[in-house]
Amino acid sequence: MTGAAESSAPRPDAARQRAFELGALLPAAYRSQYIVKFHTAVMEQAGREQSLFTPETCTELFDVMVEVAASRKTVNPCIATGALARCPAGAPLERLAGPARVLVEFLLREERLSHPFATLALAGLAGLDAEVAERITRELGPIAVAEVELLLGWGAEHRALFADPMQDSTFRPLAPLPDLRGRLSGLPGYPAFARTAVEAAGARVAAIHAGEIPYRAEKAFESSEKKTIGRAVRLALFRDEAWLPGPLDRLVRGVAVAPTSAKTLPSQGVLFEVAHAAESHPTPEAVSALRTARRITRHAGVTKQLDRMLKRIEPVLADRLEVAFRLPDGRVRQTVGEHTAVISIEDGVELSWWHGDKKLKTVPAAVRREHPDEVKRLREQVKQVRQQQATLARALETGYASEDGPPYRQLEGRPITDRLIWEFEVSPGVWRSELGMNVPDVPVRLWHPARVPPEEVRAWREAVQDEELRQPFKQAFREVYLLTPAEEETRDHSNRFAGHVVGYHKLYALFKQRGWAAGYLGPWDGGCNGEARRLLAGGRWRATFFHDLYDEEHATTGQVRFHRPTDGGWLLTPLAEVPALVFSEAMRDVDLFIAVTSIGADPEWLDRGPDGLRDHWRADSFGPLRSSAEVRRDALARLLPRLAVADRCTLTDRFLVVRGDLRTYKIHLGSGNILMEPNDAYLCVVPGRGGSDRIFLPFEEDGGLLSVIVSKAFLLAADTAVTDPTITRQIHG
Repeated sequence: MTGAAESSAPRPDAARQRAFELGALLPAAYRSQYIVKFHTAVMEQAGREQSLFTPETCTELFDVMVEVAASRKTVNPCIATGALARCPAGAPLERLAGPARVLVEFLLREERLSHPFATLALAGLAGLDAEVAERITRELGPIAVAEVELLLGWGAEHRALFADPMQDSTFRPLAPLPDLRGRLSGLPGYPAFARTAVEAAGARVAAIHAGEIPYRAEKAFESSEKKTIGRAVRLALFRDEAWLPGPLDRLVRGVAVAPTSAKTLPSQGVLFEVAHAAESHPTPEAVSALRTARRITRHAGVTKQLDRMLKRIEPVLADRLEVAFRLPDGRVRQTVGEHTAVISIEDGVELSWWHGDKKLKTVPAAVRREHPDEVKRLREQVKQVRQQQATLARALETGYASEDGPPYRQLEGRPITDRLIWEFEVSPGVWRSELGMNVPDVPVRLWHPARVPPEEVRAWREAVQDEELRQPFKQAFREVYLLTPAEEETRDHSNRFAGHVVGYHKLYALFKQRGWAAGYLGPWDGGCNGEARRLLAGGRWRATFFHDLYDEEHATTGQVRFHRPTDGGWLLTPLAEVPALVFSEAMRDVDLFIAVTSIGADPEWLDRGPDGLRDHWRADSFGPLRSSAEVRRDALARLLPRLAVADRCTLTDRFLVVRGDLRTYKIHLGSGNILMEPNDAYLCVVPGRGGSDRIFLPFEEDGGLLSVIVSKAFLLAADTAVTDPTITRQIHG
């Protein structure tokens, strides 16, 4: 997608100017806390959008904070240090020293040290390092003290940058800096300290297990040390440090189980700090360590919490392409007594048992009797391998939107590559598509239908159908979303998926599953308007899907917008400037959200949904097809001649029409819902599986709707054989 369509969206310099304007408003807003509307409006905006400061506005803010401290006895040091970290021209450090000294003396005198790192940053300006360090380290453990000692060697601006992510998440005065983790990665000495901290924590836990330090439940680390270890692990995971896997595995194993037979842990806090860090920046090794902890811990509550956290971690791992490609192959061959257990992944993940060269139908009785724990462990491993394969497939999909060539060659020789279509640059600018990664020593990329002519798409779809090739994700039949004339008109937003009514709880779950970040909506102040966001192309683009709460069970859908990062924050960008595959992949996700969660996709909704939404239900149930349904129609057109009921089926623009002996039925290709001729009476059939079990379907990624449609076709073609009274009553009227 190319072109420079004229747009009302702000340019990067305009976005930067807006951030400076917001920074200029903050001193007045901080001073005017009793002018509630003005103060609230500016502070809320500063919490959402980037603010930047000139040396003059930074100085003004510090002076105002001194005034407020004197008159109202209150200081939020995070606002001051936030300004210090957001002054691109450099803060006037000498000019700020006096106000900073007043603020620090106030905080020490009033013993308001709930933001120790922000206070330490101000102390660096004020020349009060010794006084502040003595106060904030009084109750710190040695690992946390070492962190403070490192910070004391930094200047005030570096300290302010370090303090920025430590703002209270319930009241964050300034929106987080873009690429904050990358900025922290460059702080002098901190990457090396992170390694020292993780290794020191591991050594302490090892000493507890060796009996050198007495075991006390949950007392392995001071509260401050847990946070320090969490920060160290988070940065090391972000940097994907080569040294981390071994020390992290030993630390996680050590804190997950007591050295005695007790169900308690040396430190749940450190275990969950590691898990939270992995939620932000997962690696296969961190996931493996947490799965080990989940297996060995004796505390049932910890097991449940880790299960929940691992579910959140897996989708995020798929967005770290180069890291996700390190996921283990998954194939296992293991001797268990006189038998062999084999986990294969060639066509789905399967655990099989062998005796010599003979494959057995079930787990051998001797193995069940003599090795029950090993059987249980292998079954758990099958679940893990299935999840790993799903994550790897998702990572491959994520690569479509990448602007840099993902390192696909890392996967060479893996079974997953054999079922995918690849493109190879056989000469400069000339790409040739092949099934399987079988052309060595040339650039390679995943084939996408948006990059090739329609006749090539048709050829690959026929090949996948003819060879009954089950692809790891929908590739040959992948939907393509191009910019429409309406979107060219709206310029910086798309209304293509606006106006649908969806089941909210299912939608929210799908956001998490597909790696979109969204707050949970509810009947509280500001809780009815939602934005789901997904980063694409390694963080170079952000897609936003707007949605609003309709009632406790439903939401309505709104615009889709795209932003790219600038110094002034995220810049709203004209759709015509969004790379073609970034646009297509984001819109594909939104289409999936609606296809799966729309009230029209629920055949029983009409019996229990609110009356006010019946028109929405009918429009979604039987309206024009979206792109996902058009692809389903194409797949069904290829599939129909293979069906035993083909002579009773006709494909129209929206429906699969099935001729039964009693009536003729129209199955909508977008919802799977059914109308009966001649009067278009609605027929409610709850999805079930039937004749489609024996038929190859090229994909089941859309909630199984293609399978549902085929099953309903088999059922209704033989309508005289239907015995379910809930269906026959409707057919006979």
